[in-house]
Amino acid sequence: MTALDIPRIELRDGTSIPQLGLGTYLVAPEDTERVVAEALEAGYRHIDTAMIYGNEAEVGAAIRNSGIPREELFVTTKLWNSDQTRAVEAFEESLEKLGLEYVDLYLIHWPQAMFGEALEAWKGLIEIQKSGRAKSIGVSNFEIEDLQQIIDETGVVPAVNQIELHPLHQRPELTAFCRDNGIAIEAWGPLAQGKSDLLERPEVLAAAEAHGKSPAQVLLRWHVQQGRIIFPKTTRRERLVENADIFDFALSDDEVAAIDAYEAGTNLGPDPRTFDIR
Repeated sequence: MTALDIPRIELRDGTSIPQLGLGTYLVAPEDTERVVAEALEAGYRHIDTAMIYGNEAEVGAAIRNSGIPREELFVTTKLWNSDQTRAVEAFEESLEKLGLEYVDLYLIHWPQAMFGEALEAWKGLIEIQKSGRAKSIGVSNFEIEDLQQIIDETGVVPAVNQIELHPLHQRPELTAFCRDNGIAIEAWGPLAQGKSDLLERPEVLAAAEAHGKSPAQVLLRWHVQQGRIIFPKTTRRERLVENADIFDFALSDDEVAAIDAYEAGTNLGPDPRTFDIR
């Protein structure tokens, strides 16, 4: 199985991450091993999962059965909200489910400032990284104030912030803060989760026709040209291949600006400031 030629983003801790991977959110456990196996066969080497997705064991099984050397893969999982007071133990449970000796990236899934537990969780992640069992550590869905707190209190800056980001919700202040602090942005829901008309907008359709690509490929290309890491979720082999075929063309400045102009501050997922599900 030959790896796809996907660019890598260097993280602040010296590790690097493939700019495109497979997201497994809402991939049912009974489908996960097949989907991940097909992604690996197609040349993907970056897989994103989480404890709350309920499919870590299936992700691990696909990795083991692939025969691909572990060092060629980049695996991310996440600490769930109810486990923030027991980060080390929860991490060990995830490792056991995955059947791996280490992960490449471990994230705090949500800040949940209303409970005040993220700082202690972050300290736990720092210890996990020191042990070598997580090569990099970061956060997900953290706002500026959440990031500032853990940085001020520990002096350790997250390598990554994984946030909802798409043309309708571009988070300019947050992304500027992350850029200024050397925090890489991972965009979840990069295609707005299919909940918008983005794929039908005239500027996207015109760019797709000009480059001989699909509208989805145009939007994914818009992300990567701005240095973001993306992992669109799909369960279809043909879509896996299509999503990765975005590195042989470039959008013009005008095409990028036209998509930039879609910014509306419209989040389609939960608001990180109020999301309190545990």
